[in-house]
Amino acid sequence: MFGKHVLRVIVSLALFVLIFRAVDFKEVLEVLKASNPWLLLPALGLQILSALVASIRWHMIMRELSFGKDLPFYIRSYFKGTFFNQALPTSIGGDAMRVLETAKVGGGKREAFYGVFIDRIVGLLGLLLLNLAAILLNPIFLEKNAAVHYTIIGMALFGFASVLVLMYIGNLQWLTRNKVTKLAHDLSHRVRRIYRSSSTIAKQLTLSIIIHLLSMLAVFFIGLSVGLDYGLLVYIVVVPPVILLTIIPVSLAGWGVRETGMIGLFMLIGAQKATILSVSVIYGLILVAASAPGLYFFLRGKRRSRTKK
Repeated sequence: MFGKHVLRVIVSLALFVLIFRAVDFKEVLEVLKASNPWLLLPALGLQILSALVASIRWHMIMRELSFGKDLPFYIRSYFKGTFFNQALPTSIGGDAMRVLETAKVGGGKREAFYGVFIDRIVGLLGLLLLNLAAILLNPIFLEKNAAVHYTIIGMALFGFASVLVLMYIGNLQWLTRNKVTKLAHDLSHRVRRIYRSSSTIAKQLTLSIIIHLLSMLAVFFIGLSVGLDYGLLVYIVVVPPVILLTIIPVSLAGWGVRETGMIGLFMLIGAQKATILSVSVIYGLILVAASAPGLYFFLRGKRRSRTKK
């Protein structure tokens, strides 16, 4: 675990070395100095609100899986998980933290794992839906780079197809013969159990879209703070593929991967490297700041545990 974490740090540092070979560090500092800090406050507020809405969605999922506790518990746990993901160089990730916490109030670690995994899936679907709608409404990459345009559409369609396959494999009883494939089989049953009604699907997908829309608005305000004049729709087209890249666990909390992806895609529509790098770095810091309530909840929980002892 520790070795993997060190490797992620190395990857992040290596990517930043490559980035700053291509981008003038002085230019980045000039952009940061000229930015409007007052526009960063709504960006922070929107990102915190995004996490709150995500907590509500997660609470709905765990309730369908017969887990106890009220919404405040899931808000605290979600923020703690976010803090572990964004701000702490530890071997335990935020999802693992959420699994361990919810396992105590429900059906154990495996059921908690299913709940967290499904929360990730429905979140990903919301992101893909938002991104697909935006790129169809504003096909900015079609003239600049058709390959990127169709790749983004292909990623969205692949994601939807994967979820359909996941829901179907619960019918394949032969998957239960092997421990690994049984996990996929049981996960499929949990997905169908949660989303047995169209109203539940609609509610949770709507929440997922709102969650990511709030994050895109946060990036939009960051862009305004450094002088970018792109409309919100542009961010909804460009940023989601970058977020998908950061899900791949090769760097520390997505640092380096996010900046590389943002620069690469925004350059295709004419943005300056130094400006986009500034946006990406500020957004990374906003993510860390938005996870700060998780530190408070974590320390308060530790204090309560010591008091009980």
